[in-house]
Amino acid sequence: MTNDMMNVRSLVEKSADADLLREMIGFAAERLMELEVGSATGADFGEKNPMRLAQRNGYRVRDWETRAGTVELRIPKLRKGSYFPSFLEPRRMAEKALTAVIQEAYIQGISTRSVDDLIKAMGMSGISKSQVSRLCEEINVKVKAFLDRPIEGEWPYVWVDATYLKVRRGGRIVSVAVIIAVGVNNDGRREVLGMEVGTSEAEPIWTEFLRRLTRRGLRGVKLVVSDAHEGLKAAVTKVLNATWQRCRVHFMRNVLAHAGKSGRRVVSAFIATAFAQETPEAASAQWRSVADQIRPKVPKLATIMDDAEEDVLA
Repeated sequence: MTNDMMNVRSLVEKSADADLLREMIGFAAERLMELEVGSATGADFGEKNPMRLAQRNGYRVRDWETRAGTVELRIPKLRKGSYFPSFLEPRRMAEKALTAVIQEAYIQGISTRSVDDLIKAMGMSGISKSQVSRLCEEINVKVKAFLDRPIEGEWPYVWVDATYLKVRRGGRIVSVAVIIAVGVNNDGRREVLGMEVGTSEAEPIWTEFLRRLTRRGLRGVKLVVSDAHEGLKAAVTKVLNATWQRCRVHFMRNVLAHAGKSGRRVVSAFIATAFAQETPEAASAQWRSVADQIRPKVPKLATIMDDAEEDVLA
């Protein structure tokens, strides 16, 4: 499960405003601090309560290093006594737990059970069931707003990918396909355009995913890059009417499986020389030259290169 969730994080972080994951971690951390301080002082922020034990006194800023980058926390200060978030204590795996919950929110929405487990992992106490429920709702609303936001401007380059993870549904653990689209606009800004969960990578699922993106405003797509999944290629042609290119990373992963452990580095370096050419004609000539050099020793690999040339160099 951990490796699967890391795959999702790496996909999400392809965003240039990859403050995406960072901002959500910061939002959830600050809401948890507010709940913890409310429990310690006997009253929520701004609440008039005769049972209040202490008044707040502004905030102090502290950087929190997370696997999604540096999160700037505003830690509440008290007029009487002091407060330090329990999840910042040394050796506590709070950041890992919080990141996992945010990732879960993007995949299937989070439950009160998930937040209950998170609060325990963060060493927090005094937080009621209703507060946990409200926090769940707030996180889910923010995530949904991001995933449903209008897509503005033109996005000539779009990368589409998928990863499989296991999720709990109806008391069972099932495997689902998490599909994601990352675009680059005319200003060179990269952004996650959409993410969705499907039962598989069948063509109808890809088609509906791309149609939802167009309904949200995706336009101006000239090139779509992905692996060589036939259903996805058909959906791109049907919905976006754009040029399709086979992802070089996926291709290299596939082709190096036939190179043998000792030959992978050499084969990878050879093929990379084609990608370094300055014109399409030079790239094709170098591609064929590399295939011919490899052919006597690894004919199957050379055949794969022959078949993939047009797709990879599109």
